[in-house]
Amino acid sequence: MNFVMRSMRGAGAALALALLAAACATGPKIADPAKSSLERGDLASLGFDPTKLADIRTALNADVLSGKIPGAYLLIGRNDKIVFAQGFGVQGPGQATPASEETIYRVFSMTKPVVAVTAMTLVEEGKLDLDAPVSKYLPAFANVKIWQKEGDPVPSTKPMLIRHLMSHTSGVIYSFIQPQLPISKAWVAGGEQRQDLSAKDWSEQVVAKLPMVAEPATAWNYSQGLDVLGGVIEAITGQSLGDAIKARVTGPLGMTDTAFFQPPAKSPRFAQSKNPDPLYYDYTLVKPFMSGGGGLSSTAEDYLRFVLMLANHGEYRGVRVLKPETVDLMMIDQTTAEIRGKGLFFPGAGMGFGLGMSLVIDDTKQRPGNGTFSWNGIAGTEWWYDPKNDVFMVFMQQDRALLAEYQRKNRNWIYDSIVKK
Repeated sequence: MNFVMRSMRGAGAALALALLAAACATGPKIADPAKSSLERGDLASLGFDPTKLADIRTALNADVLSGKIPGAYLLIGRNDKIVFAQGFGVQGPGQATPASEETIYRVFSMTKPVVAVTAMTLVEEGKLDLDAPVSKYLPAFANVKIWQKEGDPVPSTKPMLIRHLMSHTSGVIYSFIQPQLPISKAWVAGGEQRQDLSAKDWSEQVVAKLPMVAEPATAWNYSQGLDVLGGVIEAITGQSLGDAIKARVTGPLGMTDTAFFQPPAKSPRFAQSKNPDPLYYDYTLVKPFMSGGGGLSSTAEDYLRFVLMLANHGEYRGVRVLKPETVDLMMIDQTTAEIRGKGLFFPGAGMGFGLGMSLVIDDTKQRPGNGTFSWNGIAGTEWWYDPKNDVFMVFMQQDRALLAEYQRKNRNWIYDSIVKK
């Protein structure tokens, strides 16, 4: 949609803008989707070394020329301004269309922060309580049981709270992380991978009946907690998760290319991986289940709107999605050293985890500054905002084998390009 609107001319464009103005006058304020989020800034005044940024271009172009990746897109900026925005290569193998800010990528777990923000709008409205048990909204969770290595699961001694879903401390799991474990096999056998139910029904009919890996608030396990949160959102709003997100986050921000399912007309803009893999779902295949943990697809331009909203304490171009104090609440570490030391898949040394995204809590062990919040998607997408250095980035590509490599490279490239004072 962004691409189409920006390409319109004459009467068509005038009509679109008139309708947009009318909508803004009679309904909730929205950010103009026809105005790109990519506002360029001056490299020198923003403190970036043009030679170092050129080195990034050289490196990513080399990865395309070598066949390592078909294409990618990288955004870097500071103080709401863009210092680097470039596509590399093409959208996928055999395609001629260059990768651009309008290329649509499967962003997988970058869905989680969007769902967390959607939930926090309900918190602001008094419809959702972070410290309420999940069973308040999904009654089937009243009798959660905990897996035992030997013997039958036993009843939990602690309630599973909403904040536990958002911080991966609920006891919910992802079976794919350690598929050989008996609990993982039990989850698969119990219907974890069903797609024929809404998020609410899947949460109550499937997850609530499965054993949790640990008592709530005792261990960090990367999980489908945000999928269950999607079910909570559906229960509270009476809407599908997709409609709730659109009404509360992506719609107001003008993120017109961010959705669980994309129309076939947008297929010329879809990024594809060079690797055949069941992971890379069909963008256009509509299913009842909308995964709050990993179902969205988006563009770099769209997702930047979301990042800048968080960077600006809940507001993007005059459109407020969250109050500043609500954003601050999301950036409080929900873990302890003991919790981080248990479970699997924790983001790493010097890291904590807030409500829906990771946090840098010790920048002697991480290059981004303290307070940096971020998350990524398994196919190779990533974003972060570093408030200490006022630096943001969005990176898009589609090869899960290269996720960790580009995470490391992007950190080094970006922080090496900042001029030291």
